[in-house]
Amino acid sequence: MKAIIVGASSGIGQEVAKQLLVKGWTLGVAARREEPLKALQAEAPDRVQVMTIDVTASDADQRLLAFIERLGGIDLYFHASGIGKQNRTLEPDIELRTAETNALGFMRMIGCAYRYFAERGEGHIAAISSIAGTKGLGPAPAYSATKALQATYLEALEQQARQRGLRIHITDIRPGFVDTALLNDNFPYPMLMQPAAVAKDIVESISRRRHVRIIDTRYRILTFFWHLLPRWIWRRIRL
Repeated sequence: MKAIIVGASSGIGQEVAKQLLVKGWTLGVAARREEPLKALQAEAPDRVQVMTIDVTASDADQRLLAFIERLGGIDLYFHASGIGKQNRTLEPDIELRTAETNALGFMRMIGCAYRYFAERGEGHIAAISSIAGTKGLGPAPAYSATKALQATYLEALEQQARQRGLRIHITDIRPGFVDTALLNDNFPYPMLMQPAAVAKDIVESISRRRHVRIIDTRYRILTFFWHLLPRWIWRRIRL
């Protein structure tokens, strides 16, 4: 089995890559930074290929297609690229960079993978969205908004694939707080999970071809109650 992981230089993407290697997958790993990808390649030089891809670049989709061709085709596209930051003062640079990566970059890459699998006849797309897309979060407006967009986009593609008779399976992965470099602002995040454990759950979810996976029972309970809260209560909650 062959997969491309975009966002494999650190965090969850890197851990998923390591676990897929243990299971015998052949991988293409991509990110903006090449050095961490080379370290992954050193773990299994015969089964790992590397390419630098910046999802915000206009040619990122073409680079992905070239990477797929270099691997001789893929069975899985896994999207782990994303940024996020608390922005209580609504600094415009933070909001716009988040939208550029998590919205435009996400649709650019997921759309490219979808079109490739549609032409191929089958395939599997898995992507990390977040429980942050469940409700609008005041401390991180662009992050929660783009994560909601990602979940909706994946849901729409899943419906479209079925209506078109395409054998494209889509898995929406929704973690809570994970102890990665993304959370480097010294905020005391609750219910923090470790990347290796999250990656294990992701790999199992991909293997089981889940549609949506909220990782960790605590977060499944939390988001269940978030859904129930009316807007007039939600806007009064201090986060």
